[in-house]
This record gives sequence, C-alpha cells and structure tokens, in this order.
Amino acid sequence: MRSAPYGAWTSLISARTVAAGALRLGGICVEHDDIYWVEGRPDEGGRHVIVRRTHDGRITDVIPAGANARTRVHEYGGGAYAVLRSTVYYSEFADQRIYRLPPGETPEPITPPGEWRYADLSIDPMRPRLVCVREDHSQAGREAVTTLVSVPLEDPSKRPAVVASGYDFYSTPRFSPDGSRLAWLAWRHPQMPWDGTELWTACVNSDGTLDRAAHIAGSDNESIFQSGWSPDGVLYFASDRTGWWNIYRSIGGRIEAVCPAEAEFGRPQWQFGTCTWSFADASRLVVAYGHRGRWRLGTIDVRTSMLEPIPTELEPADSFAATPTHVVAVAGSARELDAVVKIDPATGAIETLRESSPVHVAANDLSVPETIQFPTSHRLTAHAFYYAPCNTAFHAPEGDRPPLIVIGHGGPTASTSARLSLEVQYWTTRGFAVLEVNYRGSAGYGRAYRQLLKGRWGIADVADCVNAAKYLVNRGDADPQRLIIRGRSAGGYTTLAALVFEPDAFKAGASYYGIGDLEMLARDTHKFESRYLDGLIGPYPERQDVYRARSPIHSVQRLSRPVIFFQGLEDRVVPPDQSRLMADAVRAKGLPVELLTFEGEQHGFRKADTIIRCLEAELAFYGRVFGFAPPTRELAHNQPITDSIPRVLDEKFSPFFHHRRTV
Repeated sequence: MRSAPYGAWTSLISARTVAAGALRLGGICVEHDDIYWVEGRPDEGGRHVIVRRTHDGRITDVIPAGANARTRVHEYGGGAYAVLRSTVYYSEFADQRIYRLPPGETPEPITPPGEWRYADLSIDPMRPRLVCVREDHSQAGREAVTTLVSVPLEDPSKRPAVVASGYDFYSTPRFSPDGSRLAWLAWRHPQMPWDGTELWTACVNSDGTLDRAAHIAGSDNESIFQSGWSPDGVLYFASDRTGWWNIYRSIGGRIEAVCPAEAEFGRPQWQFGTCTWSFADASRLVVAYGHRGRWRLGTIDVRTSMLEPIPTELEPADSFAATPTHVVAVAGSARELDAVVKIDPATGAIETLRESSPVHVAANDLSVPETIQFPTSHRLTAHAFYYAPCNTAFHAPEGDRPPLIVIGHGGPTASTSARLSLEVQYWTTRGFAVLEVNYRGSAGYGRAYRQLLKGRWGIADVADCVNAAKYLVNRGDADPQRLIIRGRSAGGYTTLAALVFEPDAFKAGASYYGIGDLEMLARDTHKFESRYLDGLIGPYPERQDVYRARSPIHSVQRLSRPVIFFQGLEDRVVPPDQSRLMADAVRAKGLPVELLTFEGEQHGFRKADTIIRCLEAELAFYGRVFGFAPPTRELAHNQPITDSIPRVLDEKFSPFFHHRRTV
C-alpha cells in the first residue's frame, strides 16, 4: 500500500468504466413466461431498447437496430411500451408515433404523423385498442393539451379518440381485469403529482366510451400514486392522506387502508410507469416500501394486512412485476450494481437476468454508504449518505483529510439512493469523500418532509448541503479547504445558489444543466414543470422579487469560487442559455470557469462519450483548482505519485480555465 494525499490516488475505475456501467434498466413487463424490460444504452447514443427474455433463457432485442422506444411526454417519459400476445406496441422517439411490432415482423405506425406524443400505454383486455396519455403539441405558441385517448390496434386508418379531458395532466390509465372499468389519475396546475392528484374511475361502454365517471380519492392536498386493480377486480392505490404514501383499496364505496405504516409505498411520479406494488395472486401483494431513504421489497397478505419483508439485501428501483412464483425487478444494493433479477419471495433466492454493467469492483475497494442524520437550520434534521474514501492500494499521510464532494440530487422532489453507483466510486477510489444529501423536500421521508421545501427552494436545500459539509468537517472526515458542491438539474441550481449565497462554504462547484435564472425557467420550460416553481418559490410574476433574489445570475458579484458547467444543447427542461449566461457572468468576473456543451443531449446525459468527457473534465478541473493529480487519464499502478502536491491554486487564478467547449 502506497502513501499519497487524498484526491491523488490512482483508480482502476476510469470514466470509461463508469460509462460502461451506465446501462439504464427499467420498464419491467411480464407476459406469461416472457420477461421484458428497457435498456438505455450509452454506447448506442443513449437509445432505449426493449429486450425480451423467453422461457428458455434466450435474451434478444425486440425492436430493430436504430429504433428508440422512448416517449417525450412530460420530457421525462416512461411507460413507452406495452405487450399483448407477444406483439409489442411502443412509442418511437424519432417521430413520437406508436408502432406495432408483431414477432418477426417490421414495426408499423398505428397513430398518425403530427405533433402528438404518447405514453403510459394500457391495453384493453376486451377490445382491440389501447388507452394512453397523449400530449398534443399541434397548436404552436400554446401549452400542450393532455388527454387520455383510445388508439385502435387493428385499423391504423382510424384516428385516436379522446376518452377523458379537462385536466391539465393525466396518468396511469388502467383497465379492470374484465375490461368493464377504467381507472386513472388527473391533476391541474399548479399541483405536481406528489402534491395533489385525483383518482377517477368510469364504466366502459361496449363501444369503448366512458360512462358514469366517479371521483374516488385525492385532492389538491392528497397525492394518489399508482392506481390499479387486483386480479378479482378491486381498485388499489397509494395515498399520502396520513402523511405517508400507504396502500389503500376501494370496496363498496368505502376506502380502507391495506397495511398502515410510517413508511413510503409510493414515489414521486417523475416518469410514467413507476411502480411500488404488483399482485402475485388475488391474496398476495408484492410491495416496495421506503423508510429513511432505504427501500425494501415485501409481501402483504391482503386478507390479514400482514407485511412480510422479502429476505434480500437488494433495494428495488422504480420498476418491478410479480407472478405467483417470483418477483422480477430492477434492483441493486450498496455492493451490487443494478440488475434485472428474479427473486423468490419466500427464500430471497436471486437469479440475475441482466446486469447493468460487466464491471465488478473488488469488495474491499467499494465505499459502502453510512446513513447519517445531521442538524440543520431551524433546529431541524436532514438526511444524507456518506461515502468515505476507499482504495486498498493507497493510504493517506498522517493527519491528511479528504476533499469532500457534496451532491444535491435533482428534482428537487426526488431523492438519492444507497444503491451502488460507479460514479460515486469513481471519486471515492481516488481519495475523495462523497456526501449525497437528501435535503428537506426529498422524497422517502413522508409528506411533511417533502413539504419543508415549499416556498424555500434555494434556502432550505442550500442550508442542508452547507450544514452537511460542516457536520463532516466537525467529525474530522473532510478537509475544510477542499469542499466541493456538485449537482444535476435542480441539484445544479442548489450548487450555484450555495456558491453565490454561501460564498465561504465551498471552494469549487460543478453544475450539470443547472439553473441560474429562475425567472427564465418560469418563462421558458416544458408544460409538466411550468408551474412547479409556484410551490417551491411563489407564483410568477406576482413574486418576481423573490425569483430575482434567489437567482444566482443576479448575485454573481458574491461568487468567488471556480465553477465548471455541463449542458446538453437539446435540453427543453433547463434550456442551454441557463448555463451559457451563468458561465459568461462568472468569466466576466475573471474567475476560473469552464463550460462544456454537448450536441444531441437532452436533460440527463445518455451517451457514453458524454459521460466519459464530463467525468474526465470534472476531475481535471478539480486537479487544477486544488493542485492534485492525475488530471484526465489513469496512472499505472506502478507510476510514482509525489506526496508534496500543492493544496490550492494561487489566488490570481490561471486564465487557462476560461474555456467554452462544444463536444
């Protein structure tokens, strides 16, 4: 074991290794003995591929080369395909039309060309059609119109017909097993689906139209998540009416709790198709549930309301399906990368069907997260996962403390998980400590914690990130002179706000498609989030003063730290001008700054080359700021590393930093 300062260790986890482990798995579907899922493949330009595993274990791509099963509804997509008797129906990213793909044949469109997008496909069990969410973008200059539509499966000459309209948003259309009823969720501006949604049902007439629509549950102050039906036709859903997303059912006009608990059986509905429950049979419900940021799988006997944890350390992601004999899920753990797995709910036995990465890191080189709670402003408590530096080939000199990267997750109504991330290990194996903060407003800790960010975005989240760093400094686990803050999207805003409004807290920052001008975001973003800021900040333009006061772009004079920006040029959620204007403002101050922009990338980078370029550039940036090596490429394990590396750059800063690059 060699001695080298924290932050200068050599790692076998390269940026290319991280990109290889960035296969995005989701969209689990089971039809008879066949299992389907979706793979987002960075090495194929980020395209989404539907994959099938047949009963004999063969795994093949369902859609042809070049096809991309991804919808742009809400921009975040999800719910892009459905299967009926081995025929796959999917939304094609290139034109956003729905295509039909029978086994062994060529895909053909079943929706007309035009400015329409489709998601959350649900197949009618009694009629040759599907019902799904449609976003109509055909009226230029006007907000997209969202409805539920019926799409004929056998006659493409028939156009989709609207079956439900009048709300700003719809999701989760689900047919009862006999096709006689349809359930769905709906909500209006300015609510987001985790704030308030309504659950509706209607009878389905013989011609497919809906009749006798009834409001079952939900309001502006109650969030309903994942409505659906049991095999015997009982309506189930998750509601946070008690402060926790718990499972309920509607029987005979009354609503009853299935298994009351101070735990989350729901998630923020950022994407369609997100799942936390699935019936194994008429009496057994398989559930994913979270407590203090950690997630587990379990089964509920709906006759007795007894919850039994499934004996596995795997934590489920947001997609799974249940059968009478097993659970198929995307899941991972602190030591195992996400994979598509089959789990025996009785024994916990696991069969891995598809790994997200061929990379396997030695157990001794993995940094396993410590769950921490720390004091923050207003005498409250916030949450985080702490990863200590870990590399069996190195140790730090006596008395050295590691640089700390504080990460604020996106959303902001989302959360970070404790499942293994090669990107986190990329930093910890180099001698960085990493702290992923579930600041106030994060999901997974109950409705009251989610609402602590109401009206306080840019204040509470910033305070939590600052106090999290102070907590580790006081514990002796971080170097106060090498504190870094980093984030994507909303986390990028938290990063910029912390650097501007708490200028002494961090020494450098990295903003991935972050927000610098809240007014610009309020005026120019997509429909789904166009009123999101009403709750996080206040109504616009009535509270323009607050928007300006909390926008980093208007207080750049307070910024005194180096920043690196990363931005996709096709981003509709956070338009590219957000990063450009911030980088220009920082550059005008003469501070170290870099801006890397990427052609063909939207909100969330999907291409392997982009992922590699970003990590290498970010590491090189910190190397120049703090003076440690290696900058952009891996060192061989036998290459000497000096112990006398300067800690910080000269205060005059090198003009080398003032770069803008398009990749």
